[in-house]
Amino acid sequence: MTMNIIIIGLLVLSLIYIVILLFQLKSRNDQIANHKSEVSKIKEETDEKIKLQQKEALISAREAVHSQRQELEAETKERRSELAKLEHRLLKKEESLENKLQTAAEREKELAKKIDELYEKEDYLADLIGKQLGELEKVAGLTAEEGKTILLKQLEDELKMEAAQLIRENEARIKETANQCAQEMLSTAMQRCVIDQVVESTVSVVSLPNDEMKGRIIGREGRNIRALETFTGVDLIIDDTPEAVVLSSFDPIRREIAKIALEKLISDGRIHPVRIEDMVEKAKEEVDERMYKEGEAATFELGLMNIHPELIKALGRLYFRTSYGQNVLKHSIEVGHLSGMLAAELGVNVNIAKRAGLLHDVGKALDQTQEGTHIELGVEIAKRYGEKDNILHAIEAHHDDVAANTVEAVLVKIADTMSAGRPGARRDTLEIYIKRIQKLEEIATSYEGIKRSFAVQAGREVRVMVQPSAFDDTAASKLARDIAKRIEAELDYPGQIRVTVVREIRATEIAK
Repeated sequence: MTMNIIIIGLLVLSLIYIVILLFQLKSRNDQIANHKSEVSKIKEETDEKIKLQQKEALISAREAVHSQRQELEAETKERRSELAKLEHRLLKKEESLENKLQTAAEREKELAKKIDELYEKEDYLADLIGKQLGELEKVAGLTAEEGKTILLKQLEDELKMEAAQLIRENEARIKETANQCAQEMLSTAMQRCVIDQVVESTVSVVSLPNDEMKGRIIGREGRNIRALETFTGVDLIIDDTPEAVVLSSFDPIRREIAKIALEKLISDGRIHPVRIEDMVEKAKEEVDERMYKEGEAATFELGLMNIHPELIKALGRLYFRTSYGQNVLKHSIEVGHLSGMLAAELGVNVNIAKRAGLLHDVGKALDQTQEGTHIELGVEIAKRYGEKDNILHAIEAHHDDVAANTVEAVLVKIADTMSAGRPGARRDTLEIYIKRIQKLEEIATSYEGIKRSFAVQAGREVRVMVQPSAFDDTAASKLARDIAKRIEAELDYPGQIRVTVVREIRATEIAK
């Protein structure tokens, strides 16, 4: 019974639920119908708006087209009017051009007539000239070609005479101004480059901390001083001079090595033969290094590059060499500067002049240890280490051993004379310098048949003018040798003195 009631209840509930669903479905259908009607109304309104907008757009487009058409018509009218104006102008220009062409044609006809007239006149003149030339040839007895040849010859002779006159005038002007220009150039170069002179000496003094050090330097039975003199080749003079030892040697490099070694030994305090030998070797290394640095500094001062290291070292040896108080390296640097300045004034190669000036005395670094003059040794070492022929020639010619055939060689010779020969450059006093020059001239003029003599190049050369009737060629050669031997016997002088005997015959005539 209860089960039936439950089933009936469930059926009733199901019916109620179905009825509710039907009501909901109906309400939804009504809503959908309402929505559809609203959508159709909106669509109709939208279609009407679109039609209105299309009509408005069509109207505005027609108005825009109409306005553009009006603008185009106005622009077309303006352009047509402009084209009409241009056409009118072109017509006027065409008319004017036709008129000008017509005028030009008329002028051309007139010119053609004038040209024909000129040709006729030219022919007439040519006939006249031919007749005149024929008459002239008959009168002169010459053809036209012969007359031209004679006229050209006369002009050529006149031009030669004028050229010779100009050459003479220029030579005279050059002779008048050459000495002055040369003096100005030399004085300017000398003022711009002055190297300090040093005092030549054959001894060096080493200071001692006390007199007891003298005994240690001498050593037991003199073994230390003997070792020093043996290893260095320098004489040590130890006398009563307080706190000083004197080193004596003609070789400045040996003397410098001995001085450095002795100073090191005194500073170290250990003085015995083995230690002396070590210190002498170290001093030699220091002196070698210093020589290279001095030579390198000289090349840097002159701005020269690519010089062989052995040549630089040889230049450094000149730092320890002096000639009458003039340091040879300083002298070489001065010659390099002077040569370069003179080369710059003359417009020749400055680098070659400087290089040759610096290396001109490099042979003096070897002349105390090898046979030969410093010129021969200088040429040999410079050639060995790759110097060019123009440098070798300048070295060889700076004392006139050979004739200088390049401008740079002449400049090196001049600069060498300026540096070494000017009073004050060397230790000689002016009085001694003048006396030596006077003595040279006195010796030269003491022989019979001498007209006059001159000591030139600061006493490096004596030129003797002889009477040609008193000497022949053989006698002149003998006179030069006799004067040279007498100078060697009676005078003390540095370097070499050249004796030149001049025997000259002059013939002079005057053109009136």
